[in-house]
Amino acid sequence: MNNQRKYIIGAIFLGIGIIYIIRLLYIQVLDPSYQLTAEKLSLRPIVQYPFRGLIYDRNDSMLVFNQPIFDLKVIPREVKLKDTLAFCHSFGITLEEFDERLNAAKEYSRFKPSVFLKQLSNIEVAQVQDKLINFDGFYLEARTIRNYEHSSAANLLGYIAEISPYELEQDTIDYYKTGDYIGKSGIEASYEKLLRGKRGVKYKIVDSKGVEKGDFQGGKFDTLAISGKNIQLTIDIDLQKYAESLMSGKSGSVVAIEPKTGEILTMVSSPTYDPKLLTGKKYSKNYLALQKDSLHPLFNRPIMADVYPPGSIFKLLQGLIALQEEVIIPETRFTCNRNLIACHGPHSYEDLRGAIKVSCNPYFYNTFRRIVNQNKSDNRFKDTELGLKIWGNYLYSFGLGTKLKLDIFGVKSGIVPSVKFYDRIYGKGRWKFSTIYSLSIGQGELGISPIQMANFGSIIANKGYFITPHFIKKIDSTKHSIALYKEKQYCLVDSSHFGTVINAMEDVVNYGTGFRAKVDSIAVCGKTGTSQNPHGEDHSVFIAFAPKENPKIVVSVYVENAGQGARAAASIAGLVIEKYLTGKIKRKHIEDYALKGKFIY
Repeated sequence: MNNQRKYIIGAIFLGIGIIYIIRLLYIQVLDPSYQLTAEKLSLRPIVQYPFRGLIYDRNDSMLVFNQPIFDLKVIPREVKLKDTLAFCHSFGITLEEFDERLNAAKEYSRFKPSVFLKQLSNIEVAQVQDKLINFDGFYLEARTIRNYEHSSAANLLGYIAEISPYELEQDTIDYYKTGDYIGKSGIEASYEKLLRGKRGVKYKIVDSKGVEKGDFQGGKFDTLAISGKNIQLTIDIDLQKYAESLMSGKSGSVVAIEPKTGEILTMVSSPTYDPKLLTGKKYSKNYLALQKDSLHPLFNRPIMADVYPPGSIFKLLQGLIALQEEVIIPETRFTCNRNLIACHGPHSYEDLRGAIKVSCNPYFYNTFRRIVNQNKSDNRFKDTELGLKIWGNYLYSFGLGTKLKLDIFGVKSGIVPSVKFYDRIYGKGRWKFSTIYSLSIGQGELGISPIQMANFGSIIANKGYFITPHFIKKIDSTKHSIALYKEKQYCLVDSSHFGTVINAMEDVVNYGTGFRAKVDSIAVCGKTGTSQNPHGEDHSVFIAFAPKENPKIVVSVYVENAGQGARAAASIAGLVIEKYLTGKIKRKHIEDYALKGKFIY
């Protein structure tokens, strides 16, 4: 019995020994995970951030480039400082800041690297480079931030910043990591996937003090960073800067488009800001200041301000719709009956061309009434509903009341009041033409953004179609091939009806209220508008294109609280046209007038 027990116990120990031997063999020979874990403790993966794509204007002028910076990273478990105060002095921080940052890193992970100090410049790094060997647990990681050749086009170009937790959650392909930079607005955001490139990584062997000892396995597992694609925009930076200078000290916007292509030549939102403010270590401070600014410089007015009443420029569209609906002909005349609606200027019995030139309110009151009351129903309320639906469909075909598919985020649709809209306000069957007649002159519940105004001008210049406005011209020196930005979008008005309106717009500039937009030897066609503002001075509105034949540029200008369109908006639009088509300004008196900005008198 004792011998049997002895053999059993011996067998048990032998079995345990065999199990340990097999396990050790598996761990040391067959299973590489433990080896890899050990290697990880002596390896340092260093992210190779790609160069973000460069941005150029239509004439190959550099707009946005990259500036090298460095992040100081820390691995808390490896931190061994002999003189913490010397470290703080080297990097210009206090002991309290040091403790706060190190504790935050420990909370994240004691073993994984995290950012201790962000965006150190080349000069700052040069001053501490030789001292880093004494600061165990700390190392530098190179990356880039954006810089700008010009202090212009900030709202258009947008900015980049550190990715937010929400944006990380939305990253379904798990591309981004905490601390990465991402386009937040403008071109930087809309073309993020092209501009960002692809990260690479290098694996370095480090000793117990964190000192690099060379590449891991000769760089066998390293991957190269792939730079983002360079893009060329449609904007003309010289025209952009000039338009911004004209809008200095004013609130509003300027949009210029090449009508045949839909290429946006300039897009000014005023007041604006220097794009350099939203880069570097002072980003957070500057962003907060801009966000709190009562003038809202971060608000991109040309695409986001969709509650602007168009004013009298809308009369052009009323005339076109009426011609298409055959409720008037070019020779149709109406008496300027100011008992119907207020008007201005000495005129009386105009035809369509003359009514546009003198901007006769009663003419377009009667025109709009004929559009919405076509006797399609014996019930006047129902008849107006049917007419308003017809009218609304025309507006949608002109890109109003709908989001234009620009290649930039934040585009608003504007407001085109519908039957449902008025039913909500007044009740079904409780409103008719006399309720909504203010729409006839571009007032009331209409809301149109400046980009929509410019696109409307393109439709007139093209006699019936537009190509969706856009900013992208080339990607890595290859002309873009986005089908949407080549396709002609036709409105519901036949091309044959545009001649009368275009001739009238030429009259407005040559003989009417748009005289400040007149440019020597260039046929400019335009229309002024004064947008009523119940909260203060009226807004100044103007749209124009030139030359009359084969137009090269369309401009819309909206200057808040500047009074009549004939003053601020017409002056600025004419100067932008002159600058673009001739390359210089001869009408210095108009330029001085626009720059001074004293339009209310």
